[in-house]
Formats: sequence, structure tokens, C-alpha cells
Amino acid sequence: MVSNLWIKLMVFEHAGDVNQGHEHEFDHVTLLTNGSVEVDVNGTKSTFTAPQIIYTQKNTFHTMTALEDNTIAACVVAIRNSERLEDIVDPDSVPKGIDHLFGNNEIPAQIV
Repeated sequence: MVSNLWIKLMVFEHAGDVNQGHEHEFDHVTLLTNGSVEVDVNGTKSTFTAPQIIYTQKNTFHTMTALEDNTIAACVVAIRNSERLEDIVDPDSVPKGIDHLFGNNEIPAQIV
């Protein structure tokens, strides 16, 4: 994460690997750089092949499944003041000593 840009890299080693289904309180895009995926949004499926930018609307449950080995994608999110960073930033990716990300100097237990 740099400034207000957060990027989550996803590497699917094998066809059939799945990114756990989830939803967010914000719109975001996924940059598919290699391979192909099936995206399931609230039960409706679409197929995308790299290179492709995939848009996901906020509050939609979505799951991504690799259709090829070595599929690579990156979620790209603009951080906004109304969003809780702890909902989108994996605390394991934040080095100790960086405590301003989560507001009020409250650091999730995984970082301490």
C-alpha cells in the first residue's frame, strides 16, 4: 500500500484454485495479468482472459476461480476515509512500527 492505493496480489498456481468469496464496502478493480478466471458475482458467472481489468461493484459477493495454471491477478483499491483499513489491509503485510494505518494508533493484535 502506498499513499491511498492498496494492491493485493493473487497468484493461482493451479487451474481450479479459488480466491475465497467475499464482499467489500467499496468498488474496486482487479488487474488480470496472466491466465484466465471465472468470476462469480452473486451467483452469476463471467469468464475473463488476461490482459483484462475486471470491475467489482461494492456490496457484491464475489469469488474468483483460476481456469489456467499460473494465473496472476491483483486487486487495486483506492483507500477512502469512510473505509476501515482493517477490512482490506492484511495486518500480516504491515511491518511493525507502522501504526498510523488503523486510526487512533490502534494496531490489530496480529501486528503487535
